[in-house]
Amino acid sequence: MRGRTAHRRLIVPLRKDIWRPAIVERSLQDIVAVGGVGDARLHWLPEQRPYAFLADPFGLWRNGLLHLFVERFDYRDRRGTIELLIYDRHFQLMDRREILTEPWHLSYPFVFEANGETWMLPEAHRSGRLTLYRAVDFPFRWEPAAVIPLDCVAVDATPFHHQGRWWLFYTSASDRESKVAELHVAYSDSLTGEWRPHHRNPMRQDPVSARPGGTPVLIDDKLLLPVQNCLTTYGGGIAMLDIGTLSTEHFSARLDGPIAPPHSVMPYAEGMHTLSAAGPVTLIDVKRTKLSVRGLAIEARRELARLPARLRG
Repeated sequence: MRGRTAHRRLIVPLRKDIWRPAIVERSLQDIVAVGGVGDARLHWLPEQRPYAFLADPFGLWRNGLLHLFVERFDYRDRRGTIELLIYDRHFQLMDRREILTEPWHLSYPFVFEANGETWMLPEAHRSGRLTLYRAVDFPFRWEPAAVIPLDCVAVDATPFHHQGRWWLFYTSASDRESKVAELHVAYSDSLTGEWRPHHRNPMRQDPVSARPGGTPVLIDDKLLLPVQNCLTTYGGGIAMLDIGTLSTEHFSARLDGPIAPPHSVMPYAEGMHTLSAAGPVTLIDVKRTKLSVRGLAIEARRELARLPARLRG
């Protein structure tokens, strides 16, 4: 058994997740109502070079244009940056550029509008903190606006304004299991004010329904949070978490059901981990995994570059 476990640890990390986002011509409310994306029309984002991908799509419409923010990741350096793709109303790509980069990995660029301004709360747990950005010249220039201290370093922090308060759903970067299996909640009276972690954290301990995966939505007075199913693989699927009670004292939720991916996504049929609303459309990403000699070579070169020069020589 020990030998088999060691073998598994050697092979599994070398199988790379390759994600690809798409614009779905169906609202999030309609997708939730029928329990899946179904046969809705898809507009795929550009495919990347081998062993690089786009993921975590979030978007806003402005002046008739869809501003779509994504993580761009390349296994050659393993540091995500945030890119912007601008589409017209016919979903023709008009512009594309990098708009946010830091010394650390960035992903999950949750963009939203509040208080007359546009904000972004990207995933950046390797920085050791959660930083809220404000657009100073939308959509191209962003600046840090506030650091949000919590009870842990947050992963995939997802904000939502509900019943007069700001709420934040996130998992903990404490360890690999916590990242996918422990749902935390915090609240604040002001987006840039003091945030208070809920005294009952973690609210859920379940790899099937803890890690946020998109925009919360109110449907028929039900607050629903997209969550990732990471039981057998990271981002194996999306389900909706029905949050029945949300207050500073109490929390209750139940799993409302999975959201089926599009009928035809081959070869990207091994997972879906984002479901975000953008007005009349919904943004998703789906994945395939890849293992090849070229992938092993990329991994070997990256590891070699990390060795001290005296050892490489």
